Amino acid sequence: MRDMIIIFSTTLIILMSAVITHSTELKPSGKTEIATFAGGCFWCMEPPFIKLDGVISTTAGYTGGHTKNPTYTQVSEGITGHAEAVEVIFNPDIISYSRLLKVFWRNIDPTAHNSQFVDNGSQYRSAIFYHNDTQKKLATESKEELERSGRFSKPIVTEITKASDFYRAEDYHQSYYKKASLSYKTYRLNSGRDQYLEKTWGDENTVDKHIDPQQLRKSLTPLQYKVTMEKGTEKAFENEYWNNKKEGIYVDIIDGTPLFSSKDKYDSGTGWPSFSKPIDTKNIEQHMDKSFFTERTEVKSSKSGSHLGHVFPDGPLPTKQRYCLNSASLRFVPIEEMEKEGYKEYLKLFNK
Repeated sequence: MRDMIIIFSTTLIILMSAVITHSTELKPSGKTEIATFAGGCFWCMEPPFIKLDGVISTTAGYTGGHTKNPTYTQVSEGITGHAEAVEVIFNPDIISYSRLLKVFWRNIDPTAHNSQFVDNGSQYRSAIFYHNDTQKKLATESKEELERSGRFSKPIVTEITKASDFYRAEDYHQSYYKKASLSYKTYRLNSGRDQYLEKTWGDENTVDKHIDPQQLRKSLTPLQYKVTMEKGTEKAFENEYWNNKKEGIYVDIIDGTPLFSSKDKYDSGTGWPSFSKPIDTKNIEQHMDKSFFTERTEVKSSKSGSHLGHVFPDGPLPTKQRYCLNSASLRFVPIEEMEKEGYKEYLKLFNK
């Protein structure tokens, strides 16, 4: 989502998402059942289940929508009706569906409508997708029990709906917590998920503890940490990308989120990499910055929360925007490396 914390530092090839039918070779032999849950970012929903005795596998994917073979880009735009979800294959002789439900409830905010923590939209809704009448009954009973507990002051809005086609997400999303451990942990640290679960469940919660800023400090260079975590600014004309003219995309140094394209990069004369627009406005946030006795608009990466730089209204047409960024908050992926690193879908920006 890397230099030291590259999300796709290993060679990953994105394959077209294909629907997983529940009678294929992917289903292990022996007595197994399937459970499907949506709880916001699917990166965060695999770890709580895969560590349980009796759980055979977990798969990140998309379900509950109306488009066949959706891509991550389509789902994240909220245009397919799908939710990010995890499919859990388990042995019911070892672990019960009721136990899986308990783990599910303790890893989400069931009162959030069409959102989970920092992620907003129906694609991040919480839901239980039941596969048979028994699962439907148990899910409904568990929800009613949670409502009666009085633990939540707001209504529980988690959906309970019949399972439909489940589409496996792109390879780089699978077991993301292992493939990009630091990036995953940084995202969780900034998402507010763990803080909410700790406050709501205390010692009853089932999530692992994640890294703190001190661990992140050890993995970034001093300049990268100062810029991304402490809102520092690197020197003009003495940074890695201010004069980079190669084709490719610039991604978040923390979690690898695609942020800006070389197609929109221009020489602003400031000595910092400047862009007229982001690849996707959903991947950045803007905040008022009143430091240094002036008002500026800070630009942050949406998922990692890392500081990128500032945006000013003196850029070129047609946007008239100048996203003035720090090289230390970015990593450049040249066009010839994009497919290998999992950014194949962004080659369309270059008509490739």
